[in-house]
Amino acid sequence: MSEKAQKKSWFKGLSREFKKIMWPDKMTLAKQTAAVVTASVVLGAVIALIDFLVQNGVDILINLG
Repeated sequence: MSEKAQKKSWFKGLSREFKKIMWPDKMTLAKQTAAVVTASVVLGAVIALIDFLVQNGVDILINLG
C-alpha cells in the first residue's frame, strides 16, 4: 500500500470515528460545566484555607523559638 493510500485510509477511519462521537446536548453541557466550575472553586478555597493555616502555624512556631 502506498503512503498516499495509507494517509487516505487513516483519514477515512478518523472520519468514521468522529461520526461515532455522541456530543452532549446544551443542558447536559451546562450542568457538567457548572459541576466542574463549582468543584474547582471549592477545591481552590480548601487549598487556600490549608495554605493559610499552615503559613500561620509556621509563623507561630517561628515566633515561639
